[in-house]
Amino acid sequence: MKKYLRPMWAAALAAALAGCASLPPGVTEVQLVALNDFHGNLEASRYTLDSVSGRGERVIQAGGIDTVGAALQAWRKQDPELLLVGAGDLVGASPAISSMWADEPTIGAMNLLGLRATSVGNHEFDQGRVELLRQQKGGCKSPREDKACKFDGPYEGARFQYLAANVIDMHTRKPLLPAYQVESAHGVKIGFIGAVLKETAEASLASGIAGLEFGDEADAINRQLPELRKQGVGVFVVLIHQGGHTTDKFDQQDCSHLSGDIVDVVKRLDPAIRLVISGHSHQGYLCKVDGRLVTQSDTAGHLLGRIRLLVDTNTNTVRDVSARQEVMTPGEWPADPVLSAYLRKARERSAAALARPVAAIAVPTVKREKEHDRESALGDLVADSMLSAGRPFGAQIALQNPGGIRQDLGSGEGNRVTVGHALAVLPFSNTLTVMNLRGAQIVQLLEEQWLDGRDNKRGLLQVSDGFSYEWDPARPEGGRVVPDSVRLNGMPLQMDASYRVVTNNFLAEGGDGFPTFTKGANRAPTGIRDVDALTAYLIRREQERKPAGAAAPLTRYKSVQ
Repeated sequence: MKKYLRPMWAAALAAALAGCASLPPGVTEVQLVALNDFHGNLEASRYTLDSVSGRGERVIQAGGIDTVGAALQAWRKQDPELLLVGAGDLVGASPAISSMWADEPTIGAMNLLGLRATSVGNHEFDQGRVELLRQQKGGCKSPREDKACKFDGPYEGARFQYLAANVIDMHTRKPLLPAYQVESAHGVKIGFIGAVLKETAEASLASGIAGLEFGDEADAINRQLPELRKQGVGVFVVLIHQGGHTTDKFDQQDCSHLSGDIVDVVKRLDPAIRLVISGHSHQGYLCKVDGRLVTQSDTAGHLLGRIRLLVDTNTNTVRDVSARQEVMTPGEWPADPVLSAYLRKARERSAAALARPVAAIAVPTVKREKEHDRESALGDLVADSMLSAGRPFGAQIALQNPGGIRQDLGSGEGNRVTVGHALAVLPFSNTLTVMNLRGAQIVQLLEEQWLDGRDNKRGLLQVSDGFSYEWDPARPEGGRVVPDSVRLNGMPLQMDASYRVVTNNFLAEGGDGFPTFTKGANRAPTGIRDVDALTAYLIRREQERKPAGAAAPLTRYKSVQ
């Protein structure tokens, strides 16, 4: 593996971060390292590197807890008081090596890496507040009892603190988790304030977050400053699971093209906040918004943000803040034996279960199309597997959210899919629910796909074989489905007729902004996990000598323009 060549400005900054630059009297340097959206990626994974160094875009392997651990070990030799912090989604939508053990291996890895604090992300709520609090405090009582405490005996919990200033228990009117944590380095007190995007409720299982209120991010953050100041804190760092997008490269200094929800949040923060470490949008950037530095470091541990705070100890304020991104290239730093051994352990514990073969598919990979206005071959396959599993409950139509399909369906020798391949596609352990919806309600569900531009963020529902419709993007919201185009097995859907629909429990509770699902009648929780429905369907198709995944026209729904 070729090493990532740093431009000259980065070499100068590296010298400063290493303590080689002289500091004026009364100024102290504090070093932070930031990560976000790790999503249980204990192993290195594919990363497209496109840097300002001018070498052009190339695909490499990056990340992995062994590499992250090696980098931190090297940097802590330069500064033992370096602080590692996060911006949410450390777990959730994780590869099977973590998700099959209730993400306990990832929490354990973060403990070993010395993480001090992180905001919660929306995926920390995937299994509800009970599981989030268990991950924080430890114990084995879990909604995922088949997975909890199975990796390494009794689970002891996180040694770092989850933060959430804007998540309020509506009964007690108190934060579910601490709003902030004060850490000290080189004699400087730093107040880390955490928040999660206020739209978290839309992306979470309704029953799991019942009784929780997700408030405005900026307001909740600003409310913490008076209390922190009373404790002698004058340096404030925001850890927020909310992000944006930019056309600038990940290591472009002081980018000025950041857009998205994070920009409005940052503009409304107290002027004393000079640094915002963000997440959620899975992009790398080092941007300036109203003179503040806003960072994000991609996803899956591909990048770590190295941040340098210069603090005026006379006024207890930040004089300057600067940062760079470090690509987590395996072999770049001397190995950390503790993290390397931990990764070997996770691999060995998981290997036998993940390698168990399921069935052969017709092609090496079934693709998850990322274009928001199209169905995908994998979306069709997942929806068809749900319909097959729901048939004994009377299901006629299956609907699946694209956000629940996390990776392409890969395969090994002979196009054979393993348990690990299937779990990578559907890692949430959602269960299937069958319900009755009238034809008019199904059309309303389809219309909800475009409300407030949500289709750009979440994509369109993936639908099962036999169900089809057309839409016109030129028509106004609430009326985009072409009249009389919605069909089931070639016949027009009758608005007053009742149809049996199967979906996952996340959508069944109104997740992703589909409230019409909550109006379904004669609801029947099947107890069947989506991944089990997928593997059973693959096995049946192989037995029928019709392996799934063969190329087929994607015509279940389409735009008329």
